[in-house]
Amino acid sequence: MRQKSESLWTLSYRKFCRNRTAMVGVVILLFFTVVAFLAPYISPYDPLEQSFIKSLLPPSKEHLFGTDEFGRDLFSRLLYGARISLQIGFISVTISLVIGVTLGLIAGYYGSWLDMVIMRVMDLMLCFPYILLALVIMAILGPGLYNAMIAIGIVYIPTFARIVRSSVLTIKEEEYIKAVKSLGAGDLRILLKHVLINAMAPIIIQATLSIGRAIINAAGLSFLGLGAQPPTPEWGAILSNGQTFLRDAPWVATFPGIAIALLVLGFNLVGDGLRDAFDPKLKR
Repeated sequence: MRQKSESLWTLSYRKFCRNRTAMVGVVILLFFTVVAFLAPYISPYDPLEQSFIKSLLPPSKEHLFGTDEFGRDLFSRLLYGARISLQIGFISVTISLVIGVTLGLIAGYYGSWLDMVIMRVMDLMLCFPYILLALVIMAILGPGLYNAMIAIGIVYIPTFARIVRSSVLTIKEEEYIKAVKSLGAGDLRILLKHVLINAMAPIIIQATLSIGRAIINAAGLSFLGLGAQPPTPEWGAILSNGQTFLRDAPWVATFPGIAIALLVLGFNLVGDGLRDAFDPKLKR
């Protein structure tokens, strides 16, 4: 069983590496990751330093992406913003991943009234559009970057719970699960060592795609003034400030918009590549 499992993961890995669009996504993500880590070393200016003399300067050799209304270097702010956007994506999805996977495992494995209660709550949450539910949660928690992460994490819990529950319902009926039960293994051991391991493929795919969506939702909340607060160099907040100057200084909104689009595109390409690699219908 272990040999077979390893061969399937190896086959999926090779198939993923042969997917050119997925490799483009990997390159994009690696680029933004390197930029995020090296931001303090490659940033030419302090992202928070203001100089009203340099307000709304166009792109030039001195300021590659120009400056904003406070004279802050836009290139430096975007470099530091990469850190914040990646942090938002990973922390938000981690919150939804931990809670959603746990609820999905419990609902799918034990069934009965636990399954009914958990799934009805998830269905209720899915009745609301993602951004609307996030706005409701933000109204309760208050504006702020970390509250935005929590809100987005809560919003994606039902997605993970339903995916995991669906996988568990199939896996728990397999012969090897019945064999492990007959040997006296406890529920926790079965769930962690056998059920969860065999349900990892759809979880990984959904997590990758959800990171990109979380970054967009966080940018949307910041655009509405509920996410990152000034002077935090978050891409959505920069984009929100730049909308006022679209005619006179379009670069203030253009560059953060391009950065958001590229980063989300990278996660979507990788997610699609993982989905194709793990899809058993596409394996020969």
